[in-house]
Amino acid sequence: MNFRLEGKTALITGGGSGIGLAIVTAFAEQGCRVFAGDLPDKGAVFEGVDATFVPLDVTDAESVRSSVEACGPLQLLVNCAGIMHVGKLHETTPEDYDYIQAVNARGTYLCCRAVIDGMLAAGGGNIINLASVASLIAVERRFAYCVSKGAVLSLTRAIAIDYAGQGIRANAICPGTVDTPMIRGYVDKYFGDDVAGTITTLHARQPVGRMGTVEEIASLAVYLASDESRYLTGAAIPIDGGWTAK
Repeated sequence: MNFRLEGKTALITGGGSGIGLAIVTAFAEQGCRVFAGDLPDKGAVFEGVDATFVPLDVTDAESVRSSVEACGPLQLLVNCAGIMHVGKLHETTPEDYDYIQAVNARGTYLCCRAVIDGMLAAGGGNIINLASVASLIAVERRFAYCVSKGAVLSLTRAIAIDYAGQGIRANAICPGTVDTPMIRGYVDKYFGDDVAGTITTLHARQPVGRMGTVEEIASLAVYLASDESRYLTGAAIPIDGGWTAK
């Protein structure tokens, strides 16, 4: 098997930390030309990483358009930009709800829309969206997050069906709990009175007994980006330590 990515150019959104940064690194190691998109203050993260930084705010349609234009022809788009919110319906303000949809769902839509014409003109392309186990099952006190990731999964499937005949693939990676700066940040924010206990709980809810690593998610992204996965489109792939098998 050869999962090399030479000859391909990719834009990875949310590339400045966590899963996004791991995918940037893994793609570059496999010979891909990588553009890493993130908020303007994240540029320094990429020093020493074989990637080109492009300032990108996925909530801003003009920022998305100009960033995609700066990359030139893209064979690959990986939508990693995302945020977390903890709360049930009655704990979620309209402002909280709108913001998480703006980043997770609308941001993914804007980025997909910005690359689709170029992929059609080139006769093909490959879109990989980071959904979540929360797009497949309900996760307690993650109301707005579940809604946003459900939208990402539905968007992915719709793109896969609409463009399968034109050489464009779209798949969704559905991670379980992965040990990232975002996870650590929301634990500090929402569970600051019991950080250690919460981390233990997050490890334990996967049947394998631990959270995933960013490198494990990046390895799946490399496979999906490679030609070895060319028969795969419209899939929602759990990588969750057995969580959704319960």
